[in-house]
Amino acid sequence: MKFGIDIGHNCPPDSGATGIKSEDRLTMEVGNKVIDKLKSLGHTVIPCKPDSAGTVSQSLGRRCSKANSAGVDFYVSIHFNAFNGKANGTEVFAASDAGRKYAVPVLNEIVKLGFFNRGVKDGSHLYVLRNTNMPGILIECCFIDSQKDTDLYDGEKMATAIVKGLTGKVVGDNDQPDPKPAADPQSPATPSSASSSNIIPNPADNKDTSILRLQKALNSLKITDRNGKPLVEDGSVGPATSSAVQKFQKIVGIIPAGTANQSTWNAINEILAKRVIQGTHASGVIIRYLQYRVGADPDGIYGPKTEAAIKRFQQQNGVTADGIIGSMTWQKLIG
Repeated sequence: MKFGIDIGHNCPPDSGATGIKSEDRLTMEVGNKVIDKLKSLGHTVIPCKPDSAGTVSQSLGRRCSKANSAGVDFYVSIHFNAFNGKANGTEVFAASDAGRKYAVPVLNEIVKLGFFNRGVKDGSHLYVLRNTNMPGILIECCFIDSQKDTDLYDGEKMATAIVKGLTGKVVGDNDQPDPKPAADPQSPATPSSASSSNIIPNPADNKDTSILRLQKALNSLKITDRNGKPLVEDGSVGPATSSAVQKFQKIVGIIPAGTANQSTWNAINEILAKRVIQGTHASGVIIRYLQYRVGADPDGIYGPKTEAAIKRFQQQNGVTADGIIGSMTWQKLIG
């Protein structure tokens, strides 16, 4: 099989996150080990990381071009997460059913190492999965700003888990297939059930706790009630909270039911992940939210007018006005 292996970032200005460990260093470590292991098993591997790029968009485009021009069978982009020092675990993104068939066993193998299962998630908003011609996955191996995850991390074991998930084999097992593990019924394995993110948990059994978390999330996102006031974080359902939920749903393009359903929590978590956003490297949900915050037309498309509005916001808030939503801009937006 011909794999396209994309070692994430490592191509300034396309640089990875930093925390207790460096994403650039870990993606190189794991990615190179994955490449070597796949080759040892007899597979063809096309490295997709570009040698240089002038912009992040150019870096992403060149990765896709390498995979497309080589006609690889399956594309794998390797990354590490960072958020708030408390979130932890592994998640895998896929944009097609063919991608999910590989995403599930890859996730299951990594979770066996002790990492929290954050699920297989919809990756249709990710540039590299949208612009490659073959099925693929993007792996967020673990959180580099989580002490729990960095204590668990072992590059050799991580690479072995990824390769075993992709091929059903490990180097040194005489190439005998290892049965794919059945999906853990307690672990989310499809986009519709993959919202076990511990950024902001989905509503749980404890109603008061879930409502309180919802209120805190909406306040963090600067979503006010129908009177333009922040929510009182009291864990109680009321007209103010319902109106704020409905307002958020309208902003991000969800049916404004006024109750925090699955789609609402998915949208909240996607925004609170605070991923670096540049141009088309985002979903409609994130772009619509950004457009609301910076006063641009809410069409869900990162066009010239949205870019100009973002740059104005950055300039007004003392951030480099480059149109890229990085950590400093997110800090000004939601803290």
